[in-house]
Amino acid sequence: MQSKEDLRLYLEACADEDPGDGSLIRAALNDIARAQNMSQLAREIGMTREGLYKALSEHGNPSFATVMRIARALGMQLRFGV
Repeated sequence: MQSKEDLRLYLEACADEDPGDGSLIRAALNDIARAQNMSQLAREIGMTREGLYKALSEHGNPSFATVMRIARALGMQLRFGV
């Protein structure tokens, strides 16, 4: 996962396959955050690195606000389509 487009496509694929509980989206954000710079991302969204690791962990349950802050910090937007 190198380019923003690669990251977008990966996250989009995970969103498409998510079983409805957000687990694949959370896992994808975790992968992307680790591939970028978890410490810098945590600072940008106003969380501790440990807090971000916990929120994006296998048993984490990040709030919608946290997901939105992560997406924005990564230069992404949430869009809905029909």
